[in-house]
Amino acid sequence: MAKGGPGHRLEVLRSEQLTPHLRRVVLGGPGLAGIEDNGFTDRYVKLAFRRPGVVYDEPLDVGAVRAERPREEWPISRTYTVRALDHAAGELTIDFVVHGDTGVAGPWALAARPGDELIMLGPGGAYAPADDVDAHVLIGDEAALPAIAAACERVPAGTPVQVYLEVDGPADELPLACSGDLMVRWVHREAGETLVDVVRAAAWPTGRVQAFVHGETGSMKALRGLLRDELGVPRELLSISGYWRRGMDEEGFQADKRAGNGVAA
Repeated sequence: MAKGGPGHRLEVLRSEQLTPHLRRVVLGGPGLAGIEDNGFTDRYVKLAFRRPGVVYDEPLDVGAVRAERPREEWPISRTYTVRALDHAAGELTIDFVVHGDTGVAGPWALAARPGDELIMLGPGGAYAPADDVDAHVLIGDEAALPAIAAACERVPAGTPVQVYLEVDGPADELPLACSGDLMVRWVHREAGETLVDVVRAAAWPTGRVQAFVHGETGSMKALRGLLRDELGVPRELLSISGYWRRGMDEEGFQADKRAGNGVAA
């Protein structure tokens, strides 16, 4: 995904609260025409938020700011997955995990109103459900829920799909649309459940299994060992990565990944 350039200038069309911790924002406007549908279901984008106290030339050009100004004045960058992209309808949907007024992107999403601007770079991506496997397993938490939901919608009809999603509790569950033979296991933190324990105790499907496994880095490291070493999932059929690390904001997490402490297939 390109790191420079001015970015795509989108505007908020509408928003809604999906669960206590998930806010959906639908974006559109002329800038949508420049966003490529790359065919992946884990399409991730970088969202650029103006840094408080810094005055930018308008319209904001992210690439120019990064080229001309010190890092401490760059817009704040946050990574999110595109839940849906519909050029015919002129809409791009992003689901934001929110925890009150904590963070940068979550509070923005809660306050977003029609006409508000959002600058986006990307998308990137690397995964989509294959049509030549015997089953799919999708594992993650709230941060991975948009990518998992998008993948469920792309699984070939009748193919077995196992989904394991860790959320706070029942109020954070969402229905998943899928033409495959879907089994969903919600993992509730408030009940003391963990994603690693539930997946370890589950019956793994037989045959060639493609797995998408994304979420908190600590859980991903444990699951990588389980899937690669114990279950023998081939590297080419495994997409696994940490989306975030407990106790770190995105700047700290990205620095940690650059230092080689992240999880990758």
